Amino acid sequence: MGTDTSVKNELNTGTDPGVKKPGKRVLKAVLIALAAVAVLALSLWLLQRLLVPKYISSSEEGLLVKEYYSYAGGNDVLFVGDCEVYSNFSTVKMWTEYGITSAMRGSPQQLIWHSYYMIEDTLRYETPKVVVYNVLSMKYGEPQKEAYNRLALDGMEWSPVKRQAIRASMMSDESMLSYVFPILRYHSRWSELKAEDVKYMFKTKQLSHNGYVMRVDVKPVPSRLPVAKPLKDDEIKFADVCWEYLDKMRTLCESKGIKLVLIKAPTVEPHWYDEWEAQIVEYADKYGLDYVNFLKEDVLTATGLDYSTDTFDAGQHMNLSGAEKLAVWFGAYLRDNAGLEDHRGDNDLAAKWQSKIDYYEEMKAAQYRQLEEKGTVDSYWGD
Repeated sequence: MGTDTSVKNELNTGTDPGVKKPGKRVLKAVLIALAAVAVLALSLWLLQRLLVPKYISSSEEGLLVKEYYSYAGGNDVLFVGDCEVYSNFSTVKMWTEYGITSAMRGSPQQLIWHSYYMIEDTLRYETPKVVVYNVLSMKYGEPQKEAYNRLALDGMEWSPVKRQAIRASMMSDESMLSYVFPILRYHSRWSELKAEDVKYMFKTKQLSHNGYVMRVDVKPVPSRLPVAKPLKDDEIKFADVCWEYLDKMRTLCESKGIKLVLIKAPTVEPHWYDEWEAQIVEYADKYGLDYVNFLKEDVLTATGLDYSTDTFDAGQHMNLSGAEKLAVWFGAYLRDNAGLEDHRGDNDLAAKWQSKIDYYEEMKAAQYRQLEEKGTVDSYWGD
């Protein structure tokens, strides 16, 4: 009697028809594992989004570096530096007066290595005609606080440039891993969470105007400033690392055909010493760089700046009035010395900048309302 064909096939393969093939079991196990990993990764990502600071009601300037990517491209002028940049020059005023497109990559107490890598990162998106660097940070030869590193680096998009920037900036007790996975740094923020941490998990408010941070209130410079303390011996000369990064900045700009302009903003605090000024002047002369010190009497007079009306915190930062005056003077300087084009006749750019002007005017009106109602501006947004 012959053997049934299906039974014969099972005998030939040695497989029990009631038992699932091992390959299917393995595949199912792999798919389950992958799904579990995906769920875990998503959960950790959402948790990280919740715990990372949103910079809405405090340390708002932590938004600045990330905001750049929303207005990257088409900027003829790039400002890099600390609050002496992002508080002191109105990018919108430079457009309305001269049709100059400009952007700022500023952050609180931005050190020179931060500034250098901001330029490198910017070159991934655009090549400006001019880079403006504020020289105050030359006074710092080493990292100051982890918080300032975070404000400069957390918002930078991931790339080899960011990795290099982190390595150059980290303090001894920081780790690269905590920048790769910020949840490792912010996991203990549970007790600090607010409603804004949920509201702005995925999208925050826009703080700046192409990097410029507005304030409309006024606090004059006092009639008598504190006497500046004499420099200590180890504070007179700028550190070698600062010169190293200034050289890197200069040569990078040269290689890309970018004009590098050095400035010292007209803030009266912290004090800018003659010994520091002499070093910058010597460097600028040696390499044929433009250097504008807004503290010099002739420049200060030319800008029309008035320390009784044009600062919101007794001379550390300019208010809107001061930032617009500086933008008008410096915009003309850049137009005449860097040959910048007036883009206001470009319909596409004009439309793009009109939306920026509208938001600028909206924020200005909101801050003035707040000033009238409360007697102070306690929110950049005017809320």
